Amino acid sequence: MTSPRIDRIETFLVDLPTIRPHRLSMTVMSGQTLMIVRLYSSDGTIGMGEATTIGGLAYGAESPESMKLTVDRYIAPLLLGENPANINALMARIRKAVFDNHFAKCAIEMALLDHLGKSRGMSISSLFGGRLHDRLPVAWTLASGDTSKDIAEAQEMLDQRRHNIFKLKIGLNTVKADIAHVTAIKRELGDHARVRVDVNQAWSESIAGPAIAALEDVGVELVEQPIALSNRRGMARLAAKANVAIMADEPLHGPETAFDFASAGAADVFAVKIMQSGGLYAAARVAAIADAAGIGLYGGTMLEGAVGTIAAAHLFSTFAHLEWGTELFGPLLLTEEILTEPLDYSEFSLKIPDGPGLGIALDEACLNRFRRDGAQRSVHVVSQLKTGS
Repeated sequence: MTSPRIDRIETFLVDLPTIRPHRLSMTVMSGQTLMIVRLYSSDGTIGMGEATTIGGLAYGAESPESMKLTVDRYIAPLLLGENPANINALMARIRKAVFDNHFAKCAIEMALLDHLGKSRGMSISSLFGGRLHDRLPVAWTLASGDTSKDIAEAQEMLDQRRHNIFKLKIGLNTVKADIAHVTAIKRELGDHARVRVDVNQAWSESIAGPAIAALEDVGVELVEQPIALSNRRGMARLAAKANVAIMADEPLHGPETAFDFASAGAADVFAVKIMQSGGLYAAARVAAIADAAGIGLYGGTMLEGAVGTIAAAHLFSTFAHLEWGTELFGPLLLTEEILTEPLDYSEFSLKIPDGPGLGIALDEACLNRFRRDGAQRSVHVVSQLKTGS
């Protein structure tokens, strides 16, 4: 029986508005762009992938446009005509030819995994040994920048039983103003909700020490990336002194950096992100390193749309220890539903789909309304290998 071959790879950008501005210390988002990948094989199976980032180039070195270019120009030609089931060999070929570009690589690996799951009738979580959790706790990020609006938003989430863990984005204002903001929200929510903060590297180490102590006093349980990603020793000193958990995020770019941070004792918790890690397999290795070092796990997000979010959820569902839950709320920040059947966010958690591969289907009519190319497709086909074009 002949093995299927990759016939063509399609990429396109989808620009979606958000329900409100999303304020971080380095940028303010008013929309999100998804870079969607479709991988078509000779047996008719289609694998889907997605890559996203936060705020264009404000967060990191890859943008939606650069991800698309990387796939179109450098990755797709390496895959055409190949057996899509040989994921390890294909990703090794990509890593040899393409340095870094973790987000673009993640999108392709995701599409390969979705294809394999569909062709075998297995969910992606089953490909990773099977899920240990059918539902994952999901934190909601309060990032309007307005204290009263954030309180009202959190209360609405509690009333709907959608979220009872809240992460506050701070660092854009003065430390005094940020602590007053957090204090007011925590006081209002009381014991009905858990509160965390994400500084996104905005503080110096000298500012972070007393600020973290003040946040601890008002009931904050976790502080994410308070200082620069390059200051590993500073993170270790803060983690050693603080009585609240210190979480590493931006410095974690795969197993090597995870090992470096674990060896230095530079964090109590790792934010595991499939995009930042360079794919699901690499993210699983990051989690294994954390487990071995006694570091807590948190399922992080790059504010992915539904495709990237559910891919991460499949992986996170296989983690034995996920005591800090997840932050997989990305689709809820968007005004548009891009799936034919929306994801199940209820009872303060996200349900993992049971179908093969990702277990989801895209709403083509919605996608076509928001595609940047007006539904004109960028497609790489297998004939390119034969013609040399």
